[in-house]
Amino acid sequence: MRRTDREIKRFDQMLEILNSCDCCRIGCWDGENVYIVPLNFGYEVNNETLILYFHSAKEGRKIDLIKQHKTIGFEMDTRHELVERATACGFSYRYQSIIGTGAVSMITDRTEKIHGLTQIMSHYSPKQHWNFSEQMIDLAAVMKVEVTEWSCKQH
Repeated sequence: MRRTDREIKRFDQMLEILNSCDCCRIGCWDGENVYIVPLNFGYEVNNETLILYFHSAKEGRKIDLIKQHKTIGFEMDTRHELVERATACGFSYRYQSIIGTGAVSMITDRTEKIHGLTQIMSHYSPKQHWNFSEQMIDLAAVMKVEVTEWSCKQH
């Protein structure tokens, strides 16, 4: 990170920023280009390792790329605020952001799929226990990202 004065290093503060994000953009490499897609997400921490969960349809470009390449990049941001000044060069923008990489895998085990879907729902709702229909479990693709590197920045 170029601006180390803006880096957030305390794990609890990093999780606070993560919790305030409502969208995660993942980037997948297709051999020539990067394909970026915004997703809802959930997360958990296991022995200080961040694990992200995503869901989607079982087919499509994102799923094809995840099956081909086992590493993805991700980005999240929150708390946006425009800072206006009298001159164009004086304008700035306040934000908090997270950038990282991780090993992605498709979850096929039913119990683990339910766990991932529960983590996603828990991120957006205070409710902690959810019931998922068999049809929904069968139709959903659930992805797990074991984060290998991530950093947080605040301006």
